[in-house]
Formats: sequence, C-alpha cells, structure tokens
Amino acid sequence: MGRARRQRPRKRGWSRRDFLRRAGFASTAVAAAPLFASCSAGGGGRDPDPGSEPGSVEFRHGVASGDPLQDRVILWTRVTPATDGTIRGEVQVASDPAFTRIVQTSRFSTDADRDYTVKVDQGGLAPATTYYYRFAVGQTRSVIGRTRTAASGGLDRLRVGVVSCSSYAHGYFSAYKALARRADIDVVLHLGDYIYEYGTGEYGEAREYQPSHEITTLDDYRTRHAHYKLDSDLQEVHRQHPFITVWDDHETANDSWRDGAENHTEGSEGVWAQRKAWGVQAYAEWLPIRLPDAADPQRIYRQFRYGDLAEFVMLDTRLEGRDEQAAVADASSINDADRHLISTAQFDFLSNALSTTTAKWKLLGQQVMFGQLRILGLPELSRLSGLPIEQLRDLVNSLPVVSTGGIILNPDQWDGYRAERNRLFGLIESAGGNVAVLTGDIHTSWAMDLSRDPNNPLVYNPLNGSGSLAVEFVATSVTSPGLDQLAPLQSLLQLLNPHMKYVDLARKGYLLLDVTPERLQGEWWYSQTIAESSEAESFGAAYFTADGDNHLSRADGPSEARTDAPALAP
Repeated sequence: MGRARRQRPRKRGWSRRDFLRRAGFASTAVAAAPLFASCSAGGGGRDPDPGSEPGSVEFRHGVASGDPLQDRVILWTRVTPATDGTIRGEVQVASDPAFTRIVQTSRFSTDADRDYTVKVDQGGLAPATTYYYRFAVGQTRSVIGRTRTAASGGLDRLRVGVVSCSSYAHGYFSAYKALARRADIDVVLHLGDYIYEYGTGEYGEAREYQPSHEITTLDDYRTRHAHYKLDSDLQEVHRQHPFITVWDDHETANDSWRDGAENHTEGSEGVWAQRKAWGVQAYAEWLPIRLPDAADPQRIYRQFRYGDLAEFVMLDTRLEGRDEQAAVADASSINDADRHLISTAQFDFLSNALSTTTAKWKLLGQQVMFGQLRILGLPELSRLSGLPIEQLRDLVNSLPVVSTGGIILNPDQWDGYRAERNRLFGLIESAGGNVAVLTGDIHTSWAMDLSRDPNNPLVYNPLNGSGSLAVEFVATSVTSPGLDQLAPLQSLLQLLNPHMKYVDLARKGYLLLDVTPERLQGEWWYSQTIAESSEAESFGAAYFTADGDNHLSRADGPSEARTDAPALAP
C-alpha cells in the first residue's frame, strides 16, 4: 500500500551467509528449484545424508499448513542442517495431539536448491477434520502442528481469520498471537504483504530487518522470509491453523504491477522481471501454498470449496495482469476501458468460478479496496447523461474531478481501474447474490455496500441498502501504519461515501468471519498493543449480510465462539 517515504542507506550489515551462520542456519544455493520436496508413502534404501546423525539438523522456523482441500493439505517446514547436502525425513499425521492414532506417514527430501524448505501435499485425509502433524529427520523432531481439511457436503458454520500487512519494522505481531489462541478457527486467509522489502529504518523503526538492506535478489528474499519465520507469534499462528495466502506488492516491491514497481529502479536494482521471479520463488518456497499450475509459478489465483456453505476465490490483483497505476489526476487513464487490473485469463477463471459454484456464499479474497473511496462523491455522469464514457473523457479532463463519479483518493485500488471494476460488477450481478469481497492492503478497517453508483440516490439507497449488489469487508493491518492522523475525519468520509457503514483508520488487528447459511458476519478485533507481543485484544464492531440481502446491517455484538473446537496443538 502507498508510497512510503524512506531513505536508501548503502547496503550494510550481515551477508546472507553471516545471517544464516549466526542464526544457526546452513548456507544455500540460489538456483531455481522444484516447489515441492519429493515425498512418498513408503521407505526403502537411502543414502547417508547430513540429517542422519542426532543433532545434525534443527527445525528453527517452525511448521505450517495451508491450501486445505477436502482430502489433503500442504504441510510445510524448513530444515536447518549442520552441513550442506540432501536431507531426508518423514512427516507423521495423527488424529490426536498425543499421536496415539497415526493415520498417515510420508517421506520427503530437500536440499539447498529449495532453501531446505519442505512442502508435502498430504493426501488420504477426511473432510472437515482436524489433524496433528510433525516432521522428523533422524532422531530430531519438529514441534507439533495442527491443521484442518475443508468440508464437503452440508456445513452449518465456518469460522475464518483474515489478516494482512505485517510490517516487522512497525511492531510485534499481536494479532497473530491472539488468532493462534482461537481454537475454533477453520482457516486463516492472508491477503498479502506477508513480508516487506524495505531495509532497516526505511519504513518503521520498531524492529530491525535481516538482511538490513532492501531486498532485491533471491538470497535477499529468502533471508527476509527466514527472518520473519523466526518470529514466535508468526510461528504459533501457522502452527495452530491452516493458511490460504495471496501476495500483494511488498512480497516483491511497493506498488508493483505486471512490468515494474514504484520501489524498483531498473538497472541499479536489477531487472524487474528477474526480481519479481525471485520474490515469487522465495514466496513459493517459504509459504504453505499449492501452485495451481506447475508450468506457471507466477499464477496464484485459485479457489477453495467448503461444502455447500462457502466458495473462496483467491485473486491476484497485483503482479499477474495489472497495468501500471495512473496518476491521481489522470482521468483519461482511470477511465480507459482498455486498462486492466487482472488478466483476461484470470477474469475468465473468476467468471467461471462465480457462475458454476453452488455454494451459499461466494467470497473473493483479494488485495486492494474494491468499493469507491472518494473525497468528492458524485453520481456517475455516464449514468445520468446516458452518454458513453468515451464521449465524456474530454469533459472529465477539463473538470476538477478524476472520474465520472468524483475525486478519488487512491488510483492503486480498483478506483484507478474503473472499467475493470464495472466488468467485475457484471460478474457479480450474474452470480445470483451472496457475494462478499475480502480485502487487505490499506492498513485500516472498512465495511461497505457495493453499488455501481453509490452517490446516485436513483441507483443506491444508503438507508435500506437497495441497489447494493454485494458487500466488502476490509481487514486492518497486523502492524503496518494506518491513517491515524485522519481518524477525526472518519465520520466525514462516511458522509462523502454513503455506502460505507464502518470505518476505523487507526487500530491494528484482524478480521473474523462467522459464516452460517443464514448470514455472513464480519468482526473487527483489535490488538491492545503492538509495542510488545500481547494477545490482549478488544472487540471493535460487527456487520453482517443476511442471505439474499446483498447489503450490510450492524450486528449487536460478536458471534459466539464454538464450544466443541478441537484441542490446540500442545
């Protein structure tokens, strides 16, 4: 999100080798590698390897799971060997935390080509079931992790954590710590900015990064992911819950798009295509993500079904198909019908997902705010006049407005890609209702109705939600700075944007979704502090959309926690 004002110190501090040695890690190669460690269900003869002796490996970066399907889930760890070489081990999956009922065992191997990360796509599991897992190399075992498969058939309730924007340099991950203690969470969605690319002191000063300089190479991106994975709160939330993740811009560089980024200087910081590929490779290695197309490692848009209750469609509005951002006053580009935020292939994928699902709720997990955010909201001139947008461009360019609906604030979000948003509104209208957009990126909390023309009383009625086609829940950041100085203007923002039902510009935390056949509710929970690691939190607000309503109503309070949740991992 945004263009952080920062300094560019000369590259300094430890090299990757220094960092890995001092942290107890092995050095790694930087060549491209397969995304999964090899695994099998059986044993067989094995050559000696660096992990065969007691004490020769460590599991310093914890364990994680992700991309749950009805019969399988990705299990992840990172092995730290004493010496370089191929590491072989196994992962055990049990139905109880004491491992008295082991249901699956798979073998794996890993090496420096994949940065000693391990990803096992563990199959043979039952739907809607909690499992416990652990990795082993020789006599060395990892901590125990806990995961849960997606449901099939009828489902009466789903609990989902939603997080985004975790700047290590701005504080401690208290939101992760609080989420990890919620035993009734089925899955956590991370909507991007899992890591940040800046160097120490360039954007936030609460904690120092490794490497200390801005990351631009594969070595750099791997080291930054390794540094993040040493955080105890991040480790714990991964240990307790499966994740579904998508990247935003900071996993590569600020305000990135298909062919460049605001925070990338071609030449002095390398070639963008290569830098992007390295960022993507490190992300695939260090996150428990299943790539939907092995031939296209830069594709992460995909979908997940939770029985008859919910379909999650995860999008990439950042790297895969986005045209360069327009300037805030460039009305011609903002209204250009040929500019895209997602590719044609991704649009077709989304169209198919929305038109074919039979799930009650359709949830679009993506990065940037979909609803209109304006400091001067006007009805869409093209709708009032009946003239096509092309005929209005000259008029719009001569007025102090940058779209036919008023002055927008941030052309990096869907506001800057007006025609693309209209095309997506068309898909939402055809989807038959019960669509919710889930958003991160903006470091603040928002709940809003989604209308094609929210400032036009002939199209949208803010009093009863008539004219709203869907709803949007925007998760605040885990730590990244919001708009604290504008907090007194929250009421004014809602006045100028009548479709916005809730705005909080300052507090940090997470979004909790409670999903039933009758309604979809979003709740904002806020960390008491990010100055230190703390699970203390407070309830902020809750809004819901009832089945068939397609607009938001305020809830009386938070939803009840499930009392039958499976035990957390010990």
